[in-house]
Amino acid sequence: MDDARARAELAPSRRARAGAFVAVALLHVVALMVLIRAFEPELGRQAARAALSAFTVTVTPPRPSPTPTPKPVPPLHPRAANAGQPRASGSKAQPQEVVAPTPPVIIATTRAPATTGGGFALSSGAQQSGKGTGAGAAGTGPGAGGSGSGTGGGAVTKPLKIAGEINSARDYPSETRDLRIGDFVIIYLTVGTDGRAHDCRVVRPSRDPRSDAITCRLAVDRFRFEPATDFHGNAVESAYGWRQRWFY
Repeated sequence: MDDARARAELAPSRRARAGAFVAVALLHVVALMVLIRAFEPELGRQAARAALSAFTVTVTPPRPSPTPTPKPVPPLHPRAANAGQPRASGSKAQPQEVVAPTPPVIIATTRAPATTGGGFALSSGAQQSGKGTGAGAAGTGPGAGGSGSGTGGGAVTKPLKIAGEINSARDYPSETRDLRIGDFVIIYLTVGTDGRAHDCRVVRPSRDPRSDAITCRLAVDRFRFEPATDFHGNAVESAYGWRQRWFY
């Protein structure tokens, strides 16, 4: 018990002695600094800087955090961009041009007929002029009671075929086909005042006499004409030629 009390009494005296020692040391340091600054100012400043450098603390500023890169904004569709804009009053919708597809070109092919023919008018014997006896006197032409120059009684206009064709291979016999292929026949017809043909005759035969006869018969049965006319416009008989050609 006495030892504890003795240690408690000695503790304040130790603290007092330590404080006195520190105070004396500080007084010596201050006095030393005063003497140095009085006689060696530059040395005093160096000592002060040395003393302060012992307590220099380097403060490093914190690194800035990286700035986040903004995400690219996708461009707005023209319709979406204009959705929020007010429309001008009275504006009209612009129609879009629609191009129609080009239709395919269809080329029609026509099969050549198996047979073909062509006609030509001939001079009738009634058209031939010559010296003759008039009705009451001699002269050139058919005078009407006296002599003088006049128009004969032949046709002035030629006959014109207006209907009828011979253009089918079925009109001719198949067994003589090889004879008439590439050949032709020419016939002469007499066209009456009624526009019908008669008195057919072959003037240029082909290698197939049977087909020549068939051509004459078909021409008489099928052909129709506007008859030839004379000087006064009256219908007269005339001759008409026809050429029939076979291709296959």
